[in-house]
Amino acid sequence: MNREQIASTCRDVIYECVPELEGTPIYEDTVINTDTAIDSMGFTLVICRLEATFDVRIPNRQWAKLSTFGDVVDAIEKRVRKK
Repeated sequence: MNREQIASTCRDVIYECVPELEGTPIYEDTVINTDTAIDSMGFTLVICRLEATFDVRIPNRQWAKLSTFGDVVDAIEKRVRKK
């Protein structure tokens, strides 16, 4: 799976978890919490769904450091490539 496929799947998961964002562009530099207005509960749902979708585990301390959509894709890509 290449980076573009990972990013596309991540967007799909975000739109599924937060349907009111459907159609809103999400770019690499989009700040997840502020630019998308996803609250902490919504972000937790997105995290859980992403981990399940990609069958990866990202430590909580790392999730706390991820701020942009690109950061999220980087974290998932790193773990998917290890498989």
